[in-house]
Amino acid sequence: MKTKTSFVDAVHLMRFAAILWIGYLAVLAIINQSLWDPRQVNINTLYYYFMLGVVALLCLGLVYWPWIQVRLRRAFLPLIISVITLLPMLATWGIIRLFPRTPMLDPQGSVLRLIPFFLVGFLLVAWQYRWQYMLLIILAITGLNLGIIWSFPLPNPGPFQGALTATLIQTVVFLAVGFSISYLMTRLRKQQQSLEAANTSLTHYASTLEGLATTRERNRLARELHDTLAHTLSGLSVQLEAVKAYWDVDQNMARSSLEKSLTAARSGLEETRRALRALRASPLDDLGLEQAIRAMMEDAVVRNNLALDMSIADKLPPLSPDVEQCVYRIAQEAVTNVVNHARAKKLMVRLELAEGKLLFRVQDDGIGFNVEKGLKFGHFGLTGMQERAQIMGGSINIESRPGKGTAVQLVI
Repeated sequence: MKTKTSFVDAVHLMRFAAILWIGYLAVLAIINQSLWDPRQVNINTLYYYFMLGVVALLCLGLVYWPWIQVRLRRAFLPLIISVITLLPMLATWGIIRLFPRTPMLDPQGSVLRLIPFFLVGFLLVAWQYRWQYMLLIILAITGLNLGIIWSFPLPNPGPFQGALTATLIQTVVFLAVGFSISYLMTRLRKQQQSLEAANTSLTHYASTLEGLATTRERNRLARELHDTLAHTLSGLSVQLEAVKAYWDVDQNMARSSLEKSLTAARSGLEETRRALRALRASPLDDLGLEQAIRAMMEDAVVRNNLALDMSIADKLPPLSPDVEQCVYRIAQEAVTNVVNHARAKKLMVRLELAEGKLLFRVQDDGIGFNVEKGLKFGHFGLTGMQERAQIMGGSINIESRPGKGTAVQLVI
């Protein structure tokens, strides 16, 4: 079955071929007029070229006429193939029958002059249809050629034998070229089908990865809300229960508990806003990767009283938004783990270009942990960081031992 793209390509080929035919016939007419004795180039020869030119103009008009293409649809290409194979032969046969033979219109020359028309016709068949149709069109062309040859009133067998030889050679060449094109087109169709199947699989794979990424972001959001809003509300609930208990017994204690509740509420509100800002990753849009990571790290050490050793390259090569998002999220996950779990006093950060690759490293001097157990049970977002790196074609290395701190290194 022909696709819309192959049909459009076939129409473009026919436009190009029709223009070439017109130029080809004009050149042949000029050559005949120049090389042959003008007394031998009579009106019959010029009329013959005129008729073939009309065929070329007819094809050119059809391929530039959208209305007929829309109306005929699948029948359009068979019509074009019939026009470029039958009409040139009918024009040749008509000239032969109506006018006496001239040196310009000998059997062998007539066969050779029609080759460009036949060639485009069977190329279209070999390209758009199965090899059986290509074989049929070649045999039809050969039969019509032989019919034209036998239509000549030949005084001797010499021109007949030359024309017959030319026809047989033409048939063999058409068969060889036609089967080669048909074989190549069959291979190309199979490869296209394989590529379409692979593209479908990649689309499903990408959808799966997107779903996993969405799930990870939801889990991350749940952890952020648990570590901020849930803790704040839980503590606030306890404080308010204490206020309620002391309200009628000890008002001073109740007021003290109420002040603590207000302080916890304000702190929780600020932490929740900070978490939401971090989840949006808006600093990437406003500051760029380098400044966004710098701001993230400086905010983390100020809030948690950490010493910071940070080295960030002044200018990194242009990175795709997906890569920047990946680096930022991994940095966010790593520094969150340091703040919430590491009990560290010092934070070291590196972001630079090393051997043509982007290198990001976060290291702390905290309590450390067992990496194998962490990966096995999915603690601290380690699995999520590894999946992000793999999606971007990078690698992440996590080094840690209990009591020896932790280092997370990303290379893309």
